[in-house]
Amino acid sequence: MKRLIPYTGYLFFITAIILVFLSAGSFMRISGDPNVKVAYIVYAVLMFSDAIAMLICGLYINRRVKIIYWFAVIVLSLNIMLSIFDQFGLADFLFVMLNIVTLIPLIVYRKDFLPQ
Repeated sequence: MKRLIPYTGYLFFITAIILVFLSAGSFMRISGDPNVKVAYIVYAVLMFSDAIAMLICGLYINRRVKIIYWFAVIVLSLNIMLSIFDQFGLADFLFVMLNIVTLIPLIVYRKDFLPQ
């Protein structure tokens, strides 16, 4: 199972790609109504920011940097909690499962990700 640890970064990249597509989709849904326009812009910016955070985690998680490890755990935990407490549908379920699948190896193999 420890051979799968280097592949954890790829899960961050997959999540970042999904978030970029969702962000672009939110930008495309901007309509003429100013109230809805602001909401979609905020959603798109937040998803794009989350994608950048995931990209940073994916690039540096295997370098055994303590702050990146804890940043990754916090970002994944927030993604899970915030997705659960929103309107929950199939897309949210799949996003939560992807974040859980990424978070489990980080927690189980914590000593391999943290500096000795």
